[in-house]
Amino acid sequence: MSQPGVTMEFKMHPELPPPAMTVGVVGWFRQNLFSSLANTILTLVAVYMLYITLVPLIQWAFIDSNWAGTSRDDCTGGGACWVFIVKRLDQFIYGFYPEAERWRVQLSFALLAALCVPLFVKRLPKKVWLGAFLLFVYPVLAFFLLYGGPFGLQVIATDQWGGLMLTLVLSSVGMVASLPIGILLALGRRSTMPIVRTFCVAFIELWRGVPLITVLFMSSVMLPLFFPEGVTLDKLVRALIGITLFESAYMAEVVRGGLQAIPKGQYEAAKALGLNFWKSMALIVMPQALKLVIPGIVNTFIALFKDTTLVIIIGLFDILGAVEAAIKDPSWLGYAIEGYVFAALVFWIFCYGMSRYSQALERKLSTGHTQ
Repeated sequence: MSQPGVTMEFKMHPELPPPAMTVGVVGWFRQNLFSSLANTILTLVAVYMLYITLVPLIQWAFIDSNWAGTSRDDCTGGGACWVFIVKRLDQFIYGFYPEAERWRVQLSFALLAALCVPLFVKRLPKKVWLGAFLLFVYPVLAFFLLYGGPFGLQVIATDQWGGLMLTLVLSSVGMVASLPIGILLALGRRSTMPIVRTFCVAFIELWRGVPLITVLFMSSVMLPLFFPEGVTLDKLVRALIGITLFESAYMAEVVRGGLQAIPKGQYEAAKALGLNFWKSMALIVMPQALKLVIPGIVNTFIALFKDTTLVIIIGLFDILGAVEAAIKDPSWLGYAIEGYVFAALVFWIFCYGMSRYSQALERKLSTGHTQ
């Protein structure tokens, strides 16, 4: 007991810092990699596997590699011969497009970048008009730039297109065209009109039931038979039609999954507002559905980008086809690994970029619906 007249004073000691072994890098390692005997063994095995894999790979790709030169005689380091990639880089990008006309390819893609960049500015006025110009006017300008004809431009047949340029043309046209067609097919599959629903179901199941390589082959061989005599369709256009119809069937199922995830109350609320079917879909239902299926849409786009390599079976040389044509050159035999590594790196860059953008778009639109 305290004595009368004596004041007891209590002081709180400052909090002590956590033990150094439980925080920071050391703490993270202990918690995630060495938290138990089993985890420790697995970590050591993984480190060993990385060591025996990465060290020779780095040695081959960077330390013993050759970058400068003009022929295979300059590859004397025993590692990767990146001279092959440097010498054939133009072919990998432009295919067989004439060198004197490649400024048209550069201008078309520079124009595309110039039109796309402003769309990422949040408060840009009249962004809708810019988007409409990009969707409807730019493709026409790009076609005339690449193909030629008007304004005295030399005509470059599509069989001379190739490399990364052709890959981007195939994938971008397929993505832009398959999304609206897929949305219409998804709506038609959920329609109450039997004829519309039956047609959409038959279309989707037919195209999803065959591989893309078969679609490309049939579009190249069978599609011309349906045209009147004397009417021919460019091989690239046939491939674009096949890719678009094939991917639109997959896109329809992705969008249909988003439509089914929308609560019934949203449809009823749209009817209560007096909106007809198309207005309710455009203003209420479809924006929510598309937000939900952003990962599925981007996943379909990534698959489409990689599937463009199949056009080689109909005589179109995308970037992978250009690489395969280059490695068959007698003066560069034996450097297939470098070519395939380069093609894989290009595909990874584009696919990873689309994946990261989709994640950023999900966070921006709060598609997780977290509360």
